[in-house]
Amino acid sequence: MKPKHKLRQAIDRLYSRGQAATEEAYTQLVLDCTRVNDVELAKRLQSHMDLNFYEPNTTFLHNRLLHFYAKSGKLSYARDLFDKMPLRDIISWNALLSAHARSGSVQDLRALFDKMPIRDSVSYNTAIAGFANKGFSREALQVFSRMQKDRFEPTDYTHVSALNACAQLLDLRRGKQIHGKIVVGNLGGNVFVRNALTDMYAKGGEIDKARWLFDRMNNRNLVSWNLMISGYLKNGQPKKCIDLFQEMQLLGLNPDEVTVSNILGACFQTGRMDDAGRLFHVIKEKDNVCWTTMIVGYTQNGKEEDALILFNEMLSEDVRPDKFSISSVVSSCAKLASLYHGQVVHGKAVVLGVDDDLLVSSALIDMYCKCGVTDDAWTVFNMMPTRNVVSWNSMINGYAQNGQDLEALALYDKLLQENLKPDSFTFVSVLSACIHADLFERGQNHFDSISAVHGITPSLDHYACMINLLGRSSHVDKAVDLIKSLPHKPNSLIWSTLLSVCAMKGDIKHGEMAARRLFELEPKNAGPYIMLSNMYAACGRWEDVASIRSSMRSKNVKKFAAYSWIEIDNKVHKFVSEDRTHPETEIIYEELSRLIKKLQEAGFSPNTKLVLHDTQEEEKVKSICYHSEKLALAYCLIKKPHGVTPIRIMKNIRVCGDCHLFMKFASDIIGRTIILRDSNRFHHFVGGNCSCKDNW
Repeated sequence: MKPKHKLRQAIDRLYSRGQAATEEAYTQLVLDCTRVNDVELAKRLQSHMDLNFYEPNTTFLHNRLLHFYAKSGKLSYARDLFDKMPLRDIISWNALLSAHARSGSVQDLRALFDKMPIRDSVSYNTAIAGFANKGFSREALQVFSRMQKDRFEPTDYTHVSALNACAQLLDLRRGKQIHGKIVVGNLGGNVFVRNALTDMYAKGGEIDKARWLFDRMNNRNLVSWNLMISGYLKNGQPKKCIDLFQEMQLLGLNPDEVTVSNILGACFQTGRMDDAGRLFHVIKEKDNVCWTTMIVGYTQNGKEEDALILFNEMLSEDVRPDKFSISSVVSSCAKLASLYHGQVVHGKAVVLGVDDDLLVSSALIDMYCKCGVTDDAWTVFNMMPTRNVVSWNSMINGYAQNGQDLEALALYDKLLQENLKPDSFTFVSVLSACIHADLFERGQNHFDSISAVHGITPSLDHYACMINLLGRSSHVDKAVDLIKSLPHKPNSLIWSTLLSVCAMKGDIKHGEMAARRLFELEPKNAGPYIMLSNMYAACGRWEDVASIRSSMRSKNVKKFAAYSWIEIDNKVHKFVSEDRTHPETEIIYEELSRLIKKLQEAGFSPNTKLVLHDTQEEEKVKSICYHSEKLALAYCLIKKPHGVTPIRIMKNIRVCGDCHLFMKFASDIIGRTIILRDSNRFHHFVGGNCSCKDNW
């Protein structure tokens, strides 16, 4: 017969007799309950004592029950027993204090500690550990100081809790004081104390001191290695993190999930994605943290499709995703502009009950906006029980990027009405909305308010927005003056913004100046070379075009490929200009030719002036008619000829003027909404019009 079943029968017999047992019998049964770890049987045994008005002669029996309740996290049981106890001693008080430290509120823990008629070192240790474990580190250190004033000697256990509190507060000064007392008292031999010291120095930024302590530990355990590896990672030294892991392996030590999660993070920080993948797949037992670290790593390193695949594997292994893994996968869907997968993950978040989480909700808003579905983003935003500035920023930026500039500015006004403080990113979105809505004065007012009203120092991102706003408003000279007066050294963002507006306005003089700066800052970036070359070509300066191309060849500057992609039936199809690699190339070109003919009948004419090559007219027509986004549109019309949902196309660079006009005509002729996301913004083409109002 199993011990637990035998114990249950013994307690049943007590109830059948209808009278109290002896103290020896009760004591043995309480010990048996703790031995089989069944707190409910212990509670039933206590109920039998209460029913029979049994009161033990000493505190031993009740104290054993109190400790068991505390250890089991049954605060209400412990409180009930304590209140009924006829006799109490310091052990009784400490047991109840332990129950509050494990399961109660910080306020109740503090109140009980202050209420205790007497205290010993156990009382102090319990309170200090309770406060520290609940994240109330200042309170833990206050009790630590009080303990010393009351002339109780701290133990190793005390020092570990106090050092953990210093680590949480990043209070190196206090931590070093405690370290000094440990050294003076010759109390530093315990591995737990050494680990706490290593962790405190690592979190406080003195990683070399942490390593010095680690190297002098004679009795390191797995926690010691994990703390040191984690310390290197948190201090921005991922290579040393990996080196220490390799040293650990040479010693034959087996890593656990904590080790692996840290090493995965180090691999991603050093760009060793393949090593991260190999390490992850050799682990037999992976916890939630390992899966999440891997998914986050893929998302942050441009491996969005791998993140989605891994998320599906995680679900198939019955591992429950948390808010971090869900939000990372949603971010991957946003980068891929994959509405279908984003909606699937949203549904999973609802099932798991994390859709209301701030992190997840903000990621969902961003995803829907980056898929061009601002109505769904607004629904998520509206249903959030609480919002922070990140949530507001996601929605404001989403409106601005989707051509709903006035909605973005109205939402910003509402943010201020809610007495929320905007941050730096808020103003980037607000200024972007002003740029695309041609609201120069309003944009200037918002820029001035950044420092004057909200006390934020304008960043280069804000100045870049103002340069864009000035340039688009035909004030290129003022934009150049602003650059000259910048409090910071202009970076590539500033100069590329100026070059872009110069290209838009045909300002060769200032465009050349901006391009030269970019050649110095980013010598291998093909963008400035191509943009300046296009400016020369637009005004027929073919010798200068040839000179730019020659310079690119001599400096080995590679032009990046422009491409578009479209998702149909959960599969992504990618196209480049004049692409003939797709297995259905012939019918794609036939469909596109039919569409071009329909558009020409409606008044569309290819704008060959935008073909910036010195070639024959026929070649120019061929070049511009088969741009990647047009091929993507034709393919969608083949596969979904009678679709009613918007056609979504993504492009990795700015859409050209001819393709923009083409999409406007196409949206009217085929009677369907076309949403094109380029590198600048979203273009919603509906009935022959675009949401950007031809200002992009």
